[in-house]
Amino acid sequence: MNDARVLWITGGGSGMGAASARAAARDGWTVVLSGRRADRLAEVATEIRAEGGTADVLPLDANDPEDVTAARDTLLAQYGRLDGLVLAAGLNSPQRRWDDQSLSDFRAIVDTNLTAVVTVVDAALPALRESGGIVVVVSSYAGWSFQPGAGVAYSASKTALGSVVRTLNQQEAGHGVRATHLCPGDVATDFLDQRPSVPDSAARAVMLQPEDIARSVSFVLEAPSHMRVDELVVSPVSQR
Repeated sequence: MNDARVLWITGGGSGMGAASARAAARDGWTVVLSGRRADRLAEVATEIRAEGGTADVLPLDANDPEDVTAARDTLLAQYGRLDGLVLAAGLNSPQRRWDDQSLSDFRAIVDTNLTAVVTVVDAALPALRESGGIVVVVSSYAGWSFQPGAGVAYSASKTALGSVVRTLNQQEAGHGVRATHLCPGDVATDFLDQRPSVPDSAARAVMLQPEDIARSVSFVLEAPSHMRVDELVVSPVSQR
């Protein structure tokens, strides 16, 4: 049985997920990193351990319910508890308009941004009910305010996450479960490479950094148990 709080992070191998994992480990959480790229997860876990933190790796495809359930079972068998969940995986495509998108890309984006989130939350909920745990859904500025350039599938999937969080908070409050719809504006990560026009270094320099999102996640994770952050929007001053 583990005495430290256990945090499960999807999309933990890069960007906002990796930064949030590092910050949470510094705050004393035992961090379990999940995602498809085992090598990237291992790199982040090694960095956390080098700083004195505790991290484990559970590669998975969050679109596969059996894979998610198996990872959940492994986590609980090893640590005996789950106190928090950060869902940071995301997908978009350069072809994101009605006149150039493909339905296969649409499905992949919705599956990653929405269905996979619901799949992991559903698997984690029994343990989160026991711990009165917390869920941070890393959504998007486009999930809070319509952004014309975000794309049909991305906008639809991220907007839907707001409803996912609302239902969690409405239905699971009796178990002490709290959920946050975190909506970052432009963040300088590799995710920007999925834009039709990739921002240059000057544009990225005025954006938020992954560490800024990690601070926001830490704020939510460290809030007292009687406090719920329903929605949190953070953006760079340059956001339009």
